[in-house]
Amino acid sequence: MKFIIIFGPQAVGKMTVGHELEKITDLKLFHNHMTIELVTPFFSYGTEAGKRLVNLFRQEIFEEVSKSNLDGLIFTYVWALDMKADWDYVDKICNIFESKGGVVYFVELEANLEERLERNKSPHRLNHKPTKRNIERSEQDLRSTMEKYRLNSNKGEINKENYIKINNTEMSPEVVAEIIKEAFQL
Repeated sequence: MKFIIIFGPQAVGKMTVGHELEKITDLKLFHNHMTIELVTPFFSYGTEAGKRLVNLFRQEIFEEVSKSNLDGLIFTYVWALDMKADWDYVDKICNIFESKGGVVYFVELEANLEERLERNKSPHRLNHKPTKRNIERSEQDLRSTMEKYRLNSNKGEINKENYIKINNTEMSPEVVAEIIKEAFQL
């Protein structure tokens, strides 16, 4: 079982790269907004109930996939690297797979702000993430999150065996997916 975590700031291309990686491997994509979009019609993700339900659905899916015959799972995540709670969460979900003999791979994406602001408006993103369709609010959230948290790692901060950092500012998602596939022999 392979568990690939694609992380980085909003609109860096995590889901889009995940879709491309899913096309060229036998892995399934579980992007973070799949649960957010499921819960949001009932409870805003920012509420206690919304966060609890999102985490509950994710946890159950991780548990079931880790016990399944699937080749693996691609998960996308906005990781606030300056928050211990986010490090703990990543450790927790990795342990679900590692405790059953799975291998975890870390893919960090980074891109400049101008490119991310353009990607924030892309039809692919808006099609899969209805809560991002209010572009003004989505852009404001992107900027405020970037100011509040550190969403890309410092050099040497992530010392995992299976880790790659890619600046995909000027790369297509197809090229990035191929780099990931080759780097980890997926």
